[in-house]
Amino acid sequence: MLCSTTSPVQLALSGLGQRVPGGPQVGELGLGAYDLYLRALAVFYPITKDRVAEALRLLDQAIAIDRHYGPALSWAICHFRLVQDGWAEDPDTSRRNAVGLARKALEAAQNDQAVLVNAALVLAHFGEDIGTMIGLVDRALAVNPSFARGWNISGLLRTLAGQPDLAIEHVETSLRLSPRERMGVPLFAMGMAYFVERRFDEAAASLPLAIQDNLGSTNPYRYPAACYAHMGRLDEARAVVAKLRANTPLVMLSDLPYVNPEDRELLLPGLRLAVDEGA
Repeated sequence: MLCSTTSPVQLALSGLGQRVPGGPQVGELGLGAYDLYLRALAVFYPITKDRVAEALRLLDQAIAIDRHYGPALSWAICHFRLVQDGWAEDPDTSRRNAVGLARKALEAAQNDQAVLVNAALVLAHFGEDIGTMIGLVDRALAVNPSFARGWNISGLLRTLAGQPDLAIEHVETSLRLSPRERMGVPLFAMGMAYFVERRFDEAAASLPLAIQDNLGSTNPYRYPAACYAHMGRLDEARAVVAKLRANTPLVMLSDLPYVNPEDRELLLPGLRLAVDEGA
């Protein structure tokens, strides 16, 4: 039996049963928490500042109706996007909100595969141990080996953990399982892994395609800009940075939780070169 000090992450890894919600409650226009959650997912993509803000508004309403509704809590990913994309009015507050909601999601729904991977993605970027977060994703995939998003998030986290070869395998699995889904996120994950492997030609082929699926987001621009800079293609690097600046003033990231310092230092000097050359 787990003690009262067991963390939400330990609870999720333990496989305890998840909460069964009570009777239906309703909010805006008579919508329940589940309906508001679905509406939030529908407006989130393609990612833009306004879409993320609207998704967050709908999720806040869903959580107000049911504060233990794990799927809505796990989309703390919206706060994560505000920080990553440079759209947060107060980044520190958004980080705290993201972490707090992700932990509550794990407490509420430890067996929900989507909750596990969403929470792992957020917590990995904001200070939790990468290996432990990979454990959460592995648990989700053990529950459902056909969960395409789980394989994709696993690929992202494996890249952060310094395992780009395995990351590429997992993203390829995601693409095989869900070939008709939006391609931007898996292509970005693939390009990010190629970039970390210093396979710049392959990264340069994947990353621009990821941009096309989420023109209003920002991370898909940072990696190709750095990639082109490392390849000596500075005109292209400058052009990508110009597009990035049209979406956000934040070019350089502070939240880069790579396990290997050399992987972190691969992105930042490339971006600096692109920014300096474009100044």
